[in-house]
Amino acid sequence: MIETLISSKTRIKLLLKFFLNSKTTAYLRSLETEFGDSSNSIRVELNRLEKAGMLSTEIKGNRKYFKANTEHPLYEEVHNILLKQLGIDQIIEKVIERLGQVDEVYLTGDFSRGKDSEIIDLIFVGHLNQEYLLNLIGKAEQLIQRKIRFLLFENSNEKSIVKIFKEQEPLLLWSNKE
Repeated sequence: MIETLISSKTRIKLLLKFFLNSKTTAYLRSLETEFGDSSNSIRVELNRLEKAGMLSTEIKGNRKYFKANTEHPLYEEVHNILLKQLGIDQIIEKVIERLGQVDEVYLTGDFSRGKDSEIIDLIFVGHLNQEYLLNLIGKAEQLIQRKIRFLLFENSNEKSIVKIFKEQEPLLLWSNKE
């Protein structure tokens, strides 16, 4: 099964697109434009992932939209592998858990839309020591070999973050709320 998941660059792009943020949807032509790959190679990979049950589909007008099947038994595993590959797990481990009163952390920007990037955009909500945060972010950047850009909010809630950053499709990565 692993060979099926990682055997092509197009498939890796599709997994990143759909499995990093399960709310992401796309149709064939939009993926062709975004990836710069041929529609045929994308179609083949979409069909393979759909046949394996990893993608679900919905027809809207004359377009077939794809999205991650969060009910698939491998969904969480693939999602966690992507977080590790991108270094987001290291950010959570090295930065968030040592900052004190962190209420929520969101991923925004390209990664939240399933696009690879050299920059990871984060939103922190809580009362944090900014100097200490900058020090930890510097260390995390060295570990993951990517730049981290962030915003701080002292008070907020998930609904307001989602509303403010709607176009960036914020993805809740961590919360101290149960």
